[in-house]
Amino acid sequence: MTSAPVAPFGRMLTAMATPFLEDGSVDLDGVQRVAKHLLGHGHDGLVVSGTTGESPTTTTDEDGEVLAAVRDAVGPDVPIVAGVGTNDTRTSLVLAKQAREKGADGVLLVSPYYNKPGQRGMLHHFRQVVDAAELPVMLYDVPGRTGSTIGLETYEETLGWEQVVAVKDAVGDMPRAARLAQMGYAVYSGDDVNTLGFLAHGACGLVSVVGHVAGTEIASMIERFLAGDHAAALATYQRLLPAFEAVMGVANYGATTAKGGLELLGVLDNRRVRSPLVPLDDEELAALRTGLEAAGLL
Repeated sequence: MTSAPVAPFGRMLTAMATPFLEDGSVDLDGVQRVAKHLLGHGHDGLVVSGTTGESPTTTTDEDGEVLAAVRDAVGPDVPIVAGVGTNDTRTSLVLAKQAREKGADGVLLVSPYYNKPGQRGMLHHFRQVVDAAELPVMLYDVPGRTGSTIGLETYEETLGWEQVVAVKDAVGDMPRAARLAQMGYAVYSGDDVNTLGFLAHGACGLVSVVGHVAGTEIASMIERFLAGDHAAALATYQRLLPAFEAVMGVANYGATTAKGGLELLGVLDNRRVRSPLVPLDDEELAALRTGLEAAGLL
């Protein structure tokens, strides 16, 4: 049996939700509760200030406070990847330097969104941020949110940069993911529902949303697959399908459904998000509960 692919930041990671207080400020106690909950439920790495952490509406200072709070909560040995990707290179440079100073083990660098630079512009942006971070980098390709895709020719170029070691792939193209793994990248599935297929195509792990409510189960699925027990991994995947569908089936899923799930589990006592997002309404929360119950998670 071939050995499992190298996973530089762990195999089971979740892009953490960022809790908020009633006045709209970041709830740092809640941040630490979420981090400890994830660490106690199958996670061997965490991502902070990603899309699920509502990074488009958190400030640079808040991102630093969240990272410091999570590091304090989980200790020095748990890999933490800090989201530093924006559509303004200057802002990303500040975030990258801050991530290093606040104790991140790596940075998550999404391709610039909305302004949609071409591949040459992406490379220029990536090069500057990678240099500023001085940390291992996970590129993040999510065309459904950015409006563009990182080209394979760009991946060929960044492959030569020592710090760029991983890709969070939310493109959903499994042969493409297999090619990235073959090139030498540590490939992380960026969509929970695709994880099993991505593992079969050479991925090393997952950056999850559903991990907020099913971390232990997903981690077990990954471990069993990589150990060669594919039937057991498939059985776990099939059992979790109602949860995948419930969490990912809501418009603007991510922060909204993660916080709804954390409220149902009692980790948080609210499901506040920042505008322009709105929290799950009672009907949506009931549908989420039904999906989690069907998967045996409540």
